[in-house]
Amino acid sequence: MPQFLNRHASLASFIAVLALWELACRTLAIPVFVLPAPSLIATAAADMGLVRWGEHLAATLQVAVIGYLAAIAIALPLAVALTSSPLLARTVMPWLVVVQSTPIVAIAPIIVVALGAGNLPRVVITTLIAFFPMVISTATGLAAVPAELIELSRSLRAPRSREYTQIRLPYAVPYIFAALKVSITLAVIGAVVAEFVAAEKGLGYLILFATSSFKVPLAFASLAILVCSSLLLYGLIVWLHRRLFPWSL
Repeated sequence: MPQFLNRHASLASFIAVLALWELACRTLAIPVFVLPAPSLIATAAADMGLVRWGEHLAATLQVAVIGYLAAIAIALPLAVALTSSPLLARTVMPWLVVVQSTPIVAIAPIIVVALGAGNLPRVVITTLIAFFPMVISTATGLAAVPAELIELSRSLRAPRSREYTQIRLPYAVPYIFAALKVSITLAVIGAVVAEFVAAEKGLGYLILFATSSFKVPLAFASLAILVCSSLLLYGLIVWLHRRLFPWSL
């Protein structure tokens, strides 16, 4: 029994929290619009049906994944450029900090007005939220290579491209995947924020609709599915790291 608890401590704690939550809602008579019981949340989720949940989940994940891939496509080459050119780093880095310091929630309506309806503004918002950790972490990893390795490469007259492909990028793999793990959760957050501003479907839209209609159990069910989706995507990145680059763990 102790070995079972040690192996499944997180699952046991999760079940205990749900049980205490259900008990507190029943014994303290907490209003549903304040904190619904887990049983009511499960009932609201079941009433929606798998098809409707699938539509909303697919809409959110589509924006999150496209924005995440766009962030990778922008961040990795930019990090390489920043580490290869000190002048470019001094020029571009302040602008990256300005973009990151700007509340995306505040400029999201402006982005929607500028880019119109559809997925494009939501993808842009998601990309803006997700790409900054990738740039910083990747650039840090590329710059953290021991100086003697770089000197050895240059003494052998290796071209700059091989310096990056065979020394800097392999050395930066742990940094890159650390950023990818953080950014995948940020991508989901970005998709939800975008849906709060302008969307007709998606889990973020569903949360906004449910709370405005005082259907709080439905909002909690949507939030639970969002959390599970983020955890699954995070686990996928961890699995890819272990599968593709086990030597970097």
